[in-house]
Amino acid sequence: MSLVEEINKRRTFAIVSHPDAGKTTLTEKLLLFGGAIQVAGAVKSNKIKRHATSDFMEIERQRGISVATSVMAFEYDDKKINILDTPGHQDFAEDTYRTLTAVDSAIVVIDVAKGVEPQTEKLVEVCRMRNTPMIVFINKLDREGRDGFELLDEIEDKLQLHVCPLSWPIGMGQRFKGVYNLYEQQLNLFQPHGKQEEEEIIAIRDTSSEQLDKHVGKAAADELRHDLEILHTVYPDFDRQKYLAGELSPVFFGSAINNFGVKELLDCFVNIAPPPKSRSTEERTVNPEEDQFSGFVFKIHANMDPKHRDRIAFLRICSGKFERNTNYLHVRQDRKMKFSNPTAFMAAKKSIIDEAFPGDIIGLYDSGNFKIGDSLTAGENLHFKGIPSFSPEQFRYINNANPLKSKQLDKGLLQLTEEGVAQLFTKEDNNRKIIGTVGALQFEVIQYRLEHEYGASCSYEPLSLHKACWITSDKKGALDKMLKERKKDIARDKDGNLVFLAESAWALKMAQENYPQIKFHFKSEF
Repeated sequence: MSLVEEINKRRTFAIVSHPDAGKTTLTEKLLLFGGAIQVAGAVKSNKIKRHATSDFMEIERQRGISVATSVMAFEYDDKKINILDTPGHQDFAEDTYRTLTAVDSAIVVIDVAKGVEPQTEKLVEVCRMRNTPMIVFINKLDREGRDGFELLDEIEDKLQLHVCPLSWPIGMGQRFKGVYNLYEQQLNLFQPHGKQEEEEIIAIRDTSSEQLDKHVGKAAADELRHDLEILHTVYPDFDRQKYLAGELSPVFFGSAINNFGVKELLDCFVNIAPPPKSRSTEERTVNPEEDQFSGFVFKIHANMDPKHRDRIAFLRICSGKFERNTNYLHVRQDRKMKFSNPTAFMAAKKSIIDEAFPGDIIGLYDSGNFKIGDSLTAGENLHFKGIPSFSPEQFRYINNANPLKSKQLDKGLLQLTEEGVAQLFTKEDNNRKIIGTVGALQFEVIQYRLEHEYGASCSYEPLSLHKACWITSDKKGALDKMLKERKKDIARDKDGNLVFLAESAWALKMAQENYPQIKFHFKSEF
């Protein structure tokens, strides 16, 4: 198969939502339809010990939430699907923002009862900034929720998306009968029953037929006909070019836990979603069809397999063909590296691959060479753009609770901060270590992982800081002057870059006025 054919086969997308909208459950059902797994696991369940495939970290299983992006690949309808299931919780938004740089499209999951929630707005904003094509899946129709038209209005209003419904529900909650697929002009009736992975579908192509009344009852059938009339009048017809440009978002309704509407979503997705797109670098635009290999690291995860203490760099392939045991240039370190066991993913399960193509996400075993944002190429110096590292907003001093395990603590902190879970700062005046995170839950995750993965224990001390921002200057001596005068407010990050720790917004403003020759950066581009 040629490179262009391989590229056109691939669909790489992220599933994003507010916590608890059913994102991980939807991922499970997509994997089920793709034949990648035989039985779907409940994300939260007291009765069974089966867990969601994408929630592979122990803490995720205990809390019933996703705290790290997981990658899963499967074949469906002669297409290679790469799913990135992202954390919904706002405390892990940084991982999600970075993941969105590695995908070509997104599925946004919305809870039918809660509608558009704050975290969904933030994530959609990031997608919109990149013109990422988005499909909306309104989930949990098996429960009572809000009116479909009301939800469409809210999506257009709050998320600034132009919507185009491609399926429509018949009732909801106790009255939920199924969904009408506008994309394929057919009705799929579902019978809910105990086994989540089975479904019964009855196809009715003509909504004016009496067969519809027979299956759903006269009242529900008339309501559907009335709704469809409004849909055809109010909303635009589906236009793939507008969808690919990020100007139109198809909407599907369903219930992931019961398989309602999931197959329609997947069938439509493989048809309309974009194959791998070009990527911007500081030097030029990289097109997937180019012969020369290139890719970038968007995530690093330590201890995916606690038995082996491994560390994996997640690489998005942007152009050319990646081959095992071939020398590639690590651009930042300016040295050649080759990889004997690159892996493909099914969450924590990994399999060694010989080759991979644009759109694929592969794992590279890493002994500490990679940082988030690093480029790997066939030889060209390329620096991929738009992989953010945000200024933290919550801070705590970190103390070693077991002096005999100092080495383990230092190693654990270094590896976890290189993953992008948090930032590590060391104060200039007393060498005390400070952890900075985007959200409070990350402190708990760090403490848990230090103990269970590195055998180190730590305690925290509260620290009241407003912001940490990186400081640089073109003027010789300006940084030395500030370092001398404000040593107690200055720290270094894990790479040795200088950071100003502002106690309040006023203190930050005063520092910017008092040191005009110094630049204050709120996003690390180092």
